[in-house]
Parts: sequence; structure tokens; C-alpha cells
Amino acid sequence: MTIHQVNADAQNLHGDYSPNREPVLRVQSGDVIEAKTLDAGWGLEAPHLDGSPRQRHPEIENQILRGHALTGPIWVEGAQPGTTLLIHFEALIPGDYGYTYAGGFDHRIHNHLQLCEDGEELMLWALDADAMIGTNQFGHRIRLRPFLGNIGMPPPDEGHHSTASPFKWGGNIDCKDLIAGTRLYLPVPVEGGLLSFGDGHAVQGHGEVSVSAVECPMAHVRLRLEVLPDMTINNPRAWTPEGWLTLGFHADMEQASLIALDDMVSLMVAEYDLASRKQALALATGLVDLHITQIANPLVGVHAFLPHDALI
Repeated sequence: MTIHQVNADAQNLHGDYSPNREPVLRVQSGDVIEAKTLDAGWGLEAPHLDGSPRQRHPEIENQILRGHALTGPIWVEGAQPGTTLLIHFEALIPGDYGYTYAGGFDHRIHNHLQLCEDGEELMLWALDADAMIGTNQFGHRIRLRPFLGNIGMPPPDEGHHSTASPFKWGGNIDCKDLIAGTRLYLPVPVEGGLLSFGDGHAVQGHGEVSVSAVECPMAHVRLRLEVLPDMTINNPRAWTPEGWLTLGFHADMEQASLIALDDMVSLMVAEYDLASRKQALALATGLVDLHITQIANPLVGVHAFLPHDALI
């Protein structure tokens, strides 16, 4: 096992997913990546409460699509379409500031709540990574639960693809459960995988209901990457200490739910050595919960959750 360092330098940053982008690093299956990441908005400092422009990384000006600030891409030897990339989240430590915006721009959430007018509400957070506590300018205190909102590999189609939505190879997943100590399984779309990541979230609820989380840079990210050549999956799934997750993404929430459920039924057949998918579904109705992952992105997310101790 080799440990590789990747800094948030200009040559390692990009604002879209593309199968045509040259990898900044080539690693072997089982290697570890250690990195610092910018916040999603390419910030070099926290936003200003007075509304004045903040310093952003100048590399944003060179981007065709100015999406989330992502680090990578990373080529993983042995990653091929039809295989699975397993990402072990070994450490996720936030930087010292976070921010949240609410209202003030056109979005279906803001439209429904009638909060599009009169500018955005900015909440600034001082983050204490040792105590895992965040405190905003009003004195509200919250417990931190940091994770990467955006991690994935590019669609195989040529060109540049937005970081705004999740897709079957990862992307803007925004799943609050993908904290340190969990594992994410992604189907590999292209040779080498070309994994990128960023968009630190200090904490977020299921739903990401203001269209942003507590956005933050990440002071330390440690990922172990493993290629599973004999595992083929259709969509992301995750292992947590509490249970299994299968994730579905679609413009329609019911369809996202069905995608997540479909994969959970398949997982249960394999996990419990069941006789049929019908048998798995009959068990699932008493054991599996459907959670809204996020409603912030163009494609919404739903994940099915199966506790490890579901069967006694």
C-alpha cells in the first residue's frame, strides 16, 4: 500500500466531470489518497457577511463549467467498466469555517416557500474540528458530521458534465451517512475510473433542504481505493456501521425510490441467500426504510436502508 498526497493546486482542480481529462495521479488498488479540498465555491476564505466578494481560487476562471471545486481525477489501476470501485472513507476532517445559504434565488424549494426575493440569507459557521462543534454568528451551536458531498467518476460520454447532479457513477450524491468509517461502492464507467471528489459538508440533514449544507473546505481527507473486479453493480451502494444503503437518483422522486428499492432487493437476495426477489421484497417491507437523500439537486436522491441487525 502506498499513500499519495494530492493538494488543492491549480493542476488538480476542475469544475466538471469529463472522461477526457488527464489523471493527476495513478494509483494501485489498495492505495491511500490524502488530500485537502476547497469548499464547493472555490473559496480561499469564508464568504463575507457584508456581501463583498471573497477570494476564490483563480483556477475557476479557466473552467468550461464552473461547478463544484473538485480534486482529481485519479486513475486506479484495474478499474474497468463492469468492475466496482470501493472507496473507504478513513478520515474526513473539516476546515475552520463553514457557510450556508438559504433563499434569494430561483429554485423549486425557494419558490414553494416564497423565499426567492430580497437576497440570500448567509449563515457563517466557525468550525471546531477537535470538538466537532460549529457555532454561527447568532450563537447557534451544532454537532458536526463531516462528509464529501461530491465524489464520483465521469459519465462515459464525451465532453464536460455538470457537477450539479448525482448519477450512477457518483457525483453530487449529498448523502449525510457517508462519514468516516463508511464505504462507498461505485460502478466504474471508464478505464481507470478517473475519480474526483470535493464539496465538503460539515453537517447536513437528509434532504439538504436549503439547497446547501454547511459547506466547508476539508482540512484532511483520507480515502483508500480498492477495485473489486468480480463485483458488478448498477448504482451506488454504501456500507455503514449501522447497515447497508442503496441509492437511487432521478428527476422524479418516486422513480428514485424505485431505483433504490430495486437495488436493495438484489442486495438482500445475495446477503441473505434468499430464494427469489419476491421473497426479498416481502422481507423488505418490514425491514427496509426509504430515506430522502436530497431534494436540492436537478436529480433528487432516495436511499434504501437495511440495518445489519434486521434479521434476528
